[in-house]
Amino acid sequence: MAEQVEMPRVKLGTQGLEVSKLGYGCMGLTGIYNVPVPDEEGIAIIKEAFSKGITFFDTSDIYGANNANEYLVGKALKQLPREKVELATKFGVFKIGGPEVIVKGSPEYVRSCCEASLKRLDVDYIDLYYIHRIDQTVPIEETMGELKKLVEEGKIKYIGLSEASPNTIRRAHAVHPITAIQMEYSLWTRNIEEEFIPLCRELGIGIVPYSPVGRGFFAGKAIVESLAPSSRLAHHPRFTEENLDKNKVIYFRIEALAKKHGCTPAQLALAWVLHQGDDVVPIPGTSKIKNLHSNIGALKVKLTKEDLKEITDAVPINEVAGSRSSNEAFHKITWEFVNTPLPK
Repeated sequence: MAEQVEMPRVKLGTQGLEVSKLGYGCMGLTGIYNVPVPDEEGIAIIKEAFSKGITFFDTSDIYGANNANEYLVGKALKQLPREKVELATKFGVFKIGGPEVIVKGSPEYVRSCCEASLKRLDVDYIDLYYIHRIDQTVPIEETMGELKKLVEEGKIKYIGLSEASPNTIRRAHAVHPITAIQMEYSLWTRNIEEEFIPLCRELGIGIVPYSPVGRGFFAGKAIVESLAPSSRLAHHPRFTEENLDKNKVIYFRIEALAKKHGCTPAQLALAWVLHQGDDVVPIPGTSKIKNLHSNIGALKVKLTKEDLKEITDAVPINEVAGSRSSNEAFHKITWEFVNTPLPK
């Protein structure tokens, strides 16, 4: 039985959304990094997360074959008190196939996606509805205008953006307040610190880091735990060939610091993200109950300013080998593409 850890609750943004300080990313339950788990196992882990105080659950209409993730989350919600869950889902990625990723943000598409997600999740409303990626061909004001209507109709409560540029965030926020920005953020992906975090705090927007344990890297994936051949990580630039050899050095530094703090490397990496502010709510995902308990245990790891600096200094960003994007097509729909070519 996992030791009970008190789960703090925090305000996400300034529009009234309150969530558990640690969220749960549901994506991995229906594949991507490992094979999909059976529905009963996925439901069991969501229920276990809830029993430990996690109430903030994140999914998307693009996760899993044939929208499998939303269907799974919907089944789990039937066994939980809906009013005590903060449900987040996303729309906007129309198709991922081969070298091409198609993003859509037209008002008609916004509405059709929302209606479809409500049916799959079998709920009356979505707490936090994100634009998953930004359609560069549609003014953000048009996309946001339709989302604002959905808020007024009670179909969604709050609006979020994922992988949007600072300019897009400002323009979107001018149409209707943005409650949260979801971005990749971890010890080895810190490029939101300079511009995004100050902007979010200026505008009163919460920060939801995805992949806060470095896509499992700081849990030892590909180092002490082998990657499944079917895992997308097997082709991720940071996990392949000479890049992985370079990045192993970073892992072992964190492993040494974790011993000093009496925790695992994954817990230290997650604790570092948790300590970045009360407005920062990471959403680590896992398909194993023991890893879920370990992630919750990161809340017990207390770090001083000096500790945080020591941990940060152990992962110099210029020493991290490989891009954070696994292919150029997907990189083109992240905020970085506007100014930065894909790193080698």
